[in-house]
Amino acid sequence: MSDRLCVVMPVYNEQAAIGGVLAKWSSALRALGVDFAIRPYNDGSTDASLQMMRDFAAAHPDAGVEVCDKPNGGHGHAVLTGYREAAADGFDWIFQIDSDDEMGPEKFGELWSRRNDYDFLVGNRDGRIQAFSRRVISFVSRCCVKLFYGLRTVWDVNTPYRLMRVSAFADAFNRIPLSTFAPNVILSGIVARKRLRYFEMPVPQHDRTTGEVSIRKWKLLKAAVKSFVQTIQFAVCGK
Repeated sequence: MSDRLCVVMPVYNEQAAIGGVLAKWSSALRALGVDFAIRPYNDGSTDASLQMMRDFAAAHPDAGVEVCDKPNGGHGHAVLTGYREAAADGFDWIFQIDSDDEMGPEKFGELWSRRNDYDFLVGNRDGRIQAFSRRVISFVSRCCVKLFYGLRTVWDVNTPYRLMRVSAFADAFNRIPLSTFAPNVILSGIVARKRLRYFEMPVPQHDRTTGEVSIRKWKLLKAAVKSFVQTIQFAVCGK
């Protein structure tokens, strides 16, 4: 069985963290003996993130880092671009992780060791401290997926710690519009709709120590409403 892994990592203004994040993930994957590429997608950062990634890749040619640069399109656009390109390039597995260092590679080996029995393996964010508004949004997202896609799916529908079998999702990667704000929520719904085999486990999440959350208050509410509408629209219309 082939096991080529592409790590898709959206990056926006993470100059203080990105070097350490790439080093940690590369080291962990090499220790596990994984055939991998790490593709950080610079999403139009306005700080030095892109240059720092390029410097890291040049200084560590064996780290498996393939820097990708694109105009700013948002988190959803970045991860979907990564998913589509990884599928087109023949990778067998995709792992998506954010670049903010809130969730580390310590538990990845357990997910990877179980991959042969599942199509979708996720780390539910454990120890996550959320404002009330974010807790409400997480709850509504979960209810939205269960109502419109099916009851049998993962608990943390938008977790950024997800390992996906490409053959199970390749069609969905191409059908979900690049303008989708939270495609990972829809992909969790597809797990329910297609009755895919899934595994979930808690993975520690800690507060970021660098940078800041990019979506707050009313902007967060508007983004959440957009995500709910797009999730329901895809469930009903497939687009």
